[in-house]
Amino acid sequence: MSHELILWVSFNIFILLMLALDLGVFQKKVHIISVKEALIWSAVWIVLAMMFNVFIYFDMGEVKAIEFFTGYLIERSLSIDNIFVFVLLFSYFKVPAKYQHKVLFWGVLGALILRAALILLGVVLIHKFAWIIYVFGAFLVFTGFKMAMQNEDDIDPEKNIIIRLYRKLFPVTKDYHKGDFFIIENGKESQPRFL
Repeated sequence: MSHELILWVSFNIFILLMLALDLGVFQKKVHIISVKEALIWSAVWIVLAMMFNVFIYFDMGEVKAIEFFTGYLIERSLSIDNIFVFVLLFSYFKVPAKYQHKVLFWGVLGALILRAALILLGVVLIHKFAWIIYVFGAFLVFTGFKMAMQNEDDIDPEKNIIIRLYRKLFPVTKDYHKGDFFIIENGKESQPRFL
């Protein structure tokens, strides 16, 4: 096994272990996360990232370490706008504060998995059909134009075709049930409202 492959496998195992520890050990008891706790966990993740950056410096050199640090700072600054999206979604779906960490955790994990799958699918499609890159580009221009022209007052998640389709295909309750993702109600399996 090559050195690079060992690094990638080790890195991914470490991240999965940290995520499992976060949800399964440190956040096992459902509670409202205080500002102090959020700052402590942010500091923990930042310190881990900087330790990884030191590893990159000694293993791959100064240029790679600077590239990682630059990418980290850019991603960190770009992620700030996601906070506003989370606040909007939590307020719209009326997610109780004590369940927000769990919903956010699984939502972000799901987004990462879907992003990886779509990137891989996109790479395969581009390699097989080079012309499809123009379709992807046109789609990005179209969605960017649509977002720029949309009035914020017109945004209503209930009108979203994906939410309507999901609720039609999968039973969703109107209430929360102790943070459970799946419940049996009236003899049928369904999902609480935040899904």
